This record gives sequence, C-alpha cells and structure tokens, in this order.
Amino acid sequence: MFELIRAGGWLMLPILLCSVLALAIILERFWTLRRGNVVPPGLMNDVYSQYQRGALTPEYLADLRRGSALGRIFAAGISNRQHSREVMKESIEDEGRQVVNDLERYLNTLGMITSVTPLLGLLGTVIGMIEVFTAIVSAGVGNPGVLAGGISKALITTAAGLSVAIPTLVFHRYLGGKVGRLVLEMEKQAIKLVEIIHGERSL
Repeated sequence: MFELIRAGGWLMLPILLCSVLALAIILERFWTLRRGNVVPPGLMNDVYSQYQRGALTPEYLADLRRGSALGRIFAAGISNRQHSREVMKESIEDEGRQVVNDLERYLNTLGMITSVTPLLGLLGTVIGMIEVFTAIVSAGVGNPGVLAGGISKALITTAAGLSVAIPTLVFHRYLGGKVGRLVLEMEKQAIKLVEIIHGERSL
C-alpha cells in the first residue's frame, strides 16, 4: 500500500487527506443523525403530559431545548403558545430552519470532496502523461521503465481519486436523504403539537 502511495506522487497526499476527512464526517454524521437523537420516541407524549398538568415551566423548556433537535422545535412553539396559531407556527418554522442547518452540517464539505477527489486524480493522470512524453522526448521509446513510471503514476492517482469519490458520493446522498426524512418527521410532529395546543385535535 505504501509503495502505491509513493508511486502515485505528491498528489496522493491531498487525496489521502480528503479520504480521512470524508471518513471523519461520515462517522460524525451517522452518530449525530441517529433517529433517537434527533426525534426521540415518546417526546410528544411527554410534552403532552406536561401540557395537561400545566407543567410547561421555563426549566422544562430549557431541558427540552437541550435534549434534541425536535425538542428545540417544540420548545420554540410552546414558548409562543399564548399567541395565535400563526405566530406559534412561525416561531416553529424559524427554529426549524436553524435545526435543518445543524442537521446538514458538513454535508456540503462531503459534497465538495466528492467533486474534488476525481479532479485530483485527473490532475495526477495529466502529470503522469506529461512525464511520459517528457521521457520520450529526452530518452526515446527505448526505455520502458521510464515510460512505465509515468503511466503508473497516472493510473494510481486516477484510481485513488475515484476510490475516495465513489463511496463518499454514496454516503453524501444517503445522509442527505436521511436528513430529509428526519425533517419531514419533525415537521409532522410540530404541526400536531400546534393543533393539540390550539384544541384542534387530541393526542
């Protein structure tokens, strides 16, 4: 493995750095975007129970806000429960935009890695071919070892760039879809909370 990295030349370094960064982001997002961490089961029942008992205190709302992404949205809406349905809904939407931004953190970086690593591999290909033609000009075609060095560098960097980009693209799409599903679930529960507090439905 080390021999392949060395044979690929200096462009292997940024490709390797991209792979390490992509792996770190993927692991962090998988941990952060756990469903139970974002949309805890039973949270709606707990909030409804506190609401029925008249126990929606500032302390409870602070704990709710710290507990999860859905808790932040609920706390924003409950803080404005004395106002009209529209005001309550608007406060939920404002908080929801911030929550979505947090859920999508680092996904743009992951997308950039997906785009950059094949280009780094392509650059390695171009540099390798330039070395091949330079060797041909200076030594002719009688030295296959010199030609093979440039060609191998071109192939190694291309393969390395694609090897990083392809799985990164898969995880980028998967994590983006997961964020979308979590957002839809939070939106559904937030609307349900507004309707319950304004007496339009029961739990």
